Amino acid sequence: MSRQSIASTLLKGLIAGGLSVAALSPIYAQAEPLKVVTSFSILDDMVETIGADHVSVTSLVGPDGDVHAFSPKPSDAQSLADADLIVVNGLQLEGWIDRLIDASEYQGDIVVASDGVKTRPFEGHGDEDEGDGHDHDHDDHDHDHDHDHDHDHDHDEHDQAANGGEEGHHHHGDVDPHAWQDLENGEQYARNIRDALVKADPDHADDYRANAKQYIEKMEALDTETKQRMAQIPEQNRLIITSHDAFGYFADAYGLELLSPVGINTLAEPSASDMAQLTQQIESSHAKALFLENMSNPALINQLHEETGIAIGGTLYADALTPDGEGSTYLGMFQHNVDTLIEALTTND
Repeated sequence: MSRQSIASTLLKGLIAGGLSVAALSPIYAQAEPLKVVTSFSILDDMVETIGADHVSVTSLVGPDGDVHAFSPKPSDAQSLADADLIVVNGLQLEGWIDRLIDASEYQGDIVVASDGVKTRPFEGHGDEDEGDGHDHDHDDHDHDHDHDHDHDHDHDEHDQAANGGEEGHHHHGDVDPHAWQDLENGEQYARNIRDALVKADPDHADDYRANAKQYIEKMEALDTETKQRMAQIPEQNRLIITSHDAFGYFADAYGLELLSPVGINTLAEPSASDMAQLTQQIESSHAKALFLENMSNPALINQLHEETGIAIGGTLYADALTPDGEGSTYLGMFQHNVDTLIEALTTND
């Protein structure tokens, strides 16, 4: 039973015993918010949007932070130990999460937000290690991840669900983990988060369902708008170059082509021969713009700009929100990316 349910039960018992609500101390008159820890800022915003005042959310990797390069601190283990619920992306994005959970001795539910999305394979650069060989398309997956068990085990269940079983810090295998870059997948994230909050805090189930319904409707509207706007970009202008391979789902969903200096991992560094090959490919292509990312080193894109003369079309939000402004929410991030791409790819035509 969650802390909130315990407090609610206690409150009902006291009232049944003849004690008025007014006579109760604040700690009993109002249950504490559900404590949720998310792995990175995009999930943080999703949980806060659906949970509203009923949740208190802590993000391990904050705004403008790089989830690929994250190194947990002892205080992060304590945050997990104090949590009622943990929400992770899964699809091997958080290569550090299993060790952190073990260190925290957390025994509650772990929600894999990407469960149920149709994944895309990563067929990029040779900087990524091989994955675990499992099929990561979760269309028929059971979404109920109950982790109330002893953590002294070989991690098979949680590794497969969240990180593909890799112990390394930045292994991403053969599945692209950036599923939130397709709004239809974002809708599935919202459903999974909604269901987890309802399970953890059934007293506020109606609020969670109503908030999720409104949120998903906004995603559906933006998805429709994005497809309509992207369809107006001339075919010859649809190739983009970004810092790392974070926009594959976006490109597939909205009709773009994508190149990047490195693969999925922002810490990977392309060799001189890789850069030379990419430069030649760009120069012989119809690429119209290069794009920076808010959480990636701009050096590679700046180098490509200098060597090819192709303009930098702006900054996209890939794996992290911004501390404030239009990129501080998932929907705001997505709208910013769409607007930036449209402006860069349709200018001077």
